[in-house]
Amino acid sequence: MRILGINAIFHDPAAALVIDGQVVAAAEEERFNRRERGKRPVPFSAWEQPVLAAGWCLDRAGLSPGEIDLVGFSYDPSMVLPPEESGLDDPWDPLRTEFAFHAPGFLADALPGLDPDRVRFVPHHVAHAASAALAVRDRACSVLVCDGRGERHSHLSGRFQDGALTVLSSQPLPHSLGLMYEGLTEHLGFLRARDEHEVIALGAYGKPRHLDRLRAAVRVHDDGGFTTDPIPWSELAPPLRRDAGDGHATVGATVPAAGGPAGRDPRRGVRAAGDQAAYGRALGQAHADLAASVQRRLEEVLLDLAWWLHERTGDRLLTMAGSTALNCVANTFLARYGPFEDVWVPPGAGDAGTALGAALYLAAEAGDPAWAMDGADLGREFDDTAIESALRRARVPFERPDDVAEQAAEVLAEHGIVAWFQGRGEFGPRALGHRSLLAHPGRRANVDRLNDVKGYERFQPLAPMVRLDRAAEIFERGPIPSPYMLFVHDVAAQWQDRIPAVVHVDGTARVQTVNPVEEPLLTRLLDAFERRTGLPLLVNSSLSTAGRPMIDDVRDALELFGAAPVDLLAIGPFTVRR
Repeated sequence: MRILGINAIFHDPAAALVIDGQVVAAAEEERFNRRERGKRPVPFSAWEQPVLAAGWCLDRAGLSPGEIDLVGFSYDPSMVLPPEESGLDDPWDPLRTEFAFHAPGFLADALPGLDPDRVRFVPHHVAHAASAALAVRDRACSVLVCDGRGERHSHLSGRFQDGALTVLSSQPLPHSLGLMYEGLTEHLGFLRARDEHEVIALGAYGKPRHLDRLRAAVRVHDDGGFTTDPIPWSELAPPLRRDAGDGHATVGATVPAAGGPAGRDPRRGVRAAGDQAAYGRALGQAHADLAASVQRRLEEVLLDLAWWLHERTGDRLLTMAGSTALNCVANTFLARYGPFEDVWVPPGAGDAGTALGAALYLAAEAGDPAWAMDGADLGREFDDTAIESALRRARVPFERPDDVAEQAAEVLAEHGIVAWFQGRGEFGPRALGHRSLLAHPGRRANVDRLNDVKGYERFQPLAPMVRLDRAAEIFERGPIPSPYMLFVHDVAAQWQDRIPAVVHVDGTARVQTVNPVEEPLLTRLLDAFERRTGLPLLVNSSLSTAGRPMIDDVRDALELFGAAPVDLLAIGPFTVRR
């Protein structure tokens, strides 16, 4: 069976292609149309389909639209309740449902030859669940989905066995952990459904002073569901507004003094507020404390849901998906204190992953062989000839060194910034060593320099990539392996002063482990860097700048290199120097 998966309704439009049960390609529309998150998550944009991503998936397999057997669309409009019944207060929400009903026609118009009768609506949370549970080797596992919303629910707990899903619990709207977190994000002056990672980072600077109040507002029930009462955010911290021009909040206070959430040890010797760079937003201690409080309550609720689920399944493995599963701190809390022996989260845990999940779900229904994810590199790639042609067209001086890893390591050892563009692009929001900006972890100033390149807030932590066989000596109390950068780990005390660029204010780091078998080029780079510096890891951030998607095209990589203070572009076997 040749099955095309499509996500289009909310945000992160994406496409995926599954042939005879095996994933051939998966990509997000933002990497093609260069609009961050693909489009804005409003009802008026629900008609837009991931046409460029879908077209590339078909081209990758040499298929025409007419050769597709089924299309899995990760939203079922027939399940949607009217706004007055769902409790949602958006009067335009029915427009989203109307566009979803017409999605088969939209897709047929955009992909000439595609038969609209081959489109199957897959419920949103079922697609999320399949994106995780049908991507592991275990044929039986539990699955937990939490996000902002689907058709009429915000959560699903269930179990997959031999490709079939049993739903054990789901939470009807308007109660939603994801919408709660989005509301906090907006209150703090960030862009909802985009900047939640900023709020997670901010929470590390605060203490959960409002936890009792949040426990009263957000409650777990015996049936595996929960209640999220409206939270009067302004009573807990002053609201911040975004500037209309750039999406940032008003410039104001500096980083609050570091203390870390109660029960977590802050990093020894962390700089006080006066030594930190300004937030670039009017954020103060009250905002950090509110972020810490919401984060802690989210962790507690997810833990309760996991215990409820485990009592009914007894499985060793919990798989997770939905936007909440991109919360690395919460994932680690579950792995550390939850009942499951193992917790697994796919790199495309957000809405983009539902394109892959919808296709996998239909493939399982058709009886196609099972598939297991071995890496996030499911996107575009460019051969050496195409890269060299692009470099010559751009008329930039370049060279082809004997080993691109050795040359990049030399620049990194001298505290240069390297743009690293290699192999197939990553599926999901994390840069995992294929579309990355890399730096030396041994100097705190490199954080500020890299954030200047990217246009990030100064409190945003940067992540390390490390060889799998070296990770346990540096990082503690977190799942290893961690190939998709979806968990946080405590940095061992003897390493904190050696790698300050990747240590967050609470003493943690969001780690990516590199398997030498799966990633030989990255391994050579890490080895070459260690020979020069004695440090077996690098700072790894996405190859992007603020407000722009991750770079996924040679021309866009050259544009970033030309505009940002990057010292070396390592693209395929070629290098371009500043």
